[in-house]
Amino acid sequence: MSTTTEPVSFTPASKGYVNPDVLVTTDWVAQHLNDPKVRILESDEDVLLYDLGHIPGAQKIDWHTDLNDSLVRDYVSKEQFQTLLRRLGIDESTTVVFYGDKSNWWATYAFWVFQLFGFTNTKVVDGGRAKWEAEGRPFSTEVPKYPATQYVAKERDDAKIRAFKEETLKHSQAKKPLIDVRSPDEFSGKKTHMPEYPQEGVLRGGHVPGAKSVPWARAANPDGTFKTADELRAIYEGEAGLKKGDDVIAYCRIGERSSHTWFVLTYLLGYDKVRNYDGSWTEWGNSVRVPVEK
Repeated sequence: MSTTTEPVSFTPASKGYVNPDVLVTTDWVAQHLNDPKVRILESDEDVLLYDLGHIPGAQKIDWHTDLNDSLVRDYVSKEQFQTLLRRLGIDESTTVVFYGDKSNWWATYAFWVFQLFGFTNTKVVDGGRAKWEAEGRPFSTEVPKYPATQYVAKERDDAKIRAFKEETLKHSQAKKPLIDVRSPDEFSGKKTHMPEYPQEGVLRGGHVPGAKSVPWARAANPDGTFKTADELRAIYEGEAGLKKGDDVIAYCRIGERSSHTWFVLTYLLGYDKVRNYDGSWTEWGNSVRVPVEK
């Protein structure tokens, strides 16, 4: 047996997820490297990492320039998203597979933005870049080119999976479930930035009143794969008190880490109503007269 073959017990289908098909294994990726109906997209916190080597045939998603508007703090428009997907050789018939660094934290962020535009033929590589590398699989520095498509994007729909400040405030006042996925020191207000990261100018530290602290990385194993459904339920339901029928808002600093938790709750545990507050603490902690707890 090849040393790169993933044990059956660790495949997504074996881990009890409500939607196991949203994840693929590194073996699946290796078998589909030349599949014309598959586009593999790497989305990293470190946007230069792709250039050092990537899964052969993968293309780069730069979260700064590809997903965010350059002027307004918002995501790209329908027209910008359409141009991006046409350039990447993607249309409605394409299966898009995301992976990246940091236990897929930025891969799930890109996945979430794609859902804003109703592009649902999407999957995530369980374990991401770290697992591919740990298994000794090949990397390439060649940047692939695919034929442009005539993809027509849908209008962006923020209502179902995105929350804004005023909605989050009403959620807090109604004592509905809020999950703060930042580090414990950020939650307590001891720090206003991620551990080992520079201070970023937020004027107040703390958390949204009523929020529960569940750091995003608790959902991942050391190898970057997602924990089993039972393990995830023990964290989010056993510890944080969530129930599957809850209306949940998750947040972090700019909505990137909370997209990972949104993915876990929505797809792996099958929650019907989870929204990502992407304004997160950089908006809340700088806003006038919003309540803060420490």
